[in-house]
Amino acid sequence: MNRPAILVIEDDPAVRRGIVDVLEYAGYQTLEAVDGHSGMEAALKANYRLLLLDLVMPGPSGFDILGALKKKRPGQAVIILSARGEENDRVRGLVGGADDYVVKPFSMKELLARVDAVLRRTCERAAPADERDIPGGTADFKARVLTFKDGRREDLSKKEAQLLRYLIGACGRVVSRDEILRQLWNLDPARVETRTLDMHIMHLRTKLGDKDQRTLVTVRGKGYQFLAGGGR
Repeated sequence: MNRPAILVIEDDPAVRRGIVDVLEYAGYQTLEAVDGHSGMEAALKANYRLLLLDLVMPGPSGFDILGALKKKRPGQAVIILSARGEENDRVRGLVGGADDYVVKPFSMKELLARVDAVLRRTCERAAPADERDIPGGTADFKARVLTFKDGRREDLSKKEAQLLRYLIGACGRVVSRDEILRQLWNLDPARVETRTLDMHIMHLRTKLGDKDQRTLVTVRGKGYQFLAGGGR
């Protein structure tokens, strides 16, 4: 199984190449952006799980990109890579939504350790286990079936299983509509209008027996959240 995709936004070609080579050797898929302009577009539209972000580069700065992500892709995992190690910059980056801040120069061994730690913390490193607990029962993603303690069983379509698995794997994080459409349907929300996600959410709620929307919660203006305790 391939590891998650990582987007690297870094204007220094030697540094960028070194990072990409190490990540790919470690088994990660990679995407690259060479400046703030291409970086901003990729950060908001590309399919990836973790962003490695330089701060100072032509075009929008890393802080600009971080700010845009906070609005458009809240919860996106980010590690800042910067030669600017001053406390104010580190605090600004972490408060702005970054998960970690690595000061240049750094060893590639350290970088891989930081990548691994952030992906584990954000529950985005790999797909969840084939079986996960849900309120009142169990979800078997391999068999694509929900089994409840009262004996009820509900079959899942392939996309319903993928959607439920993704939401459970977010570990309580609110996942935006845009993120889901990019990651699971490979659609650009800015260019495509679709109600397919709403229909899948509705079907999942019916199969989960979640008529009060206490497990699969709509967070108005932000997205969806799976609550393992059924909102209790």
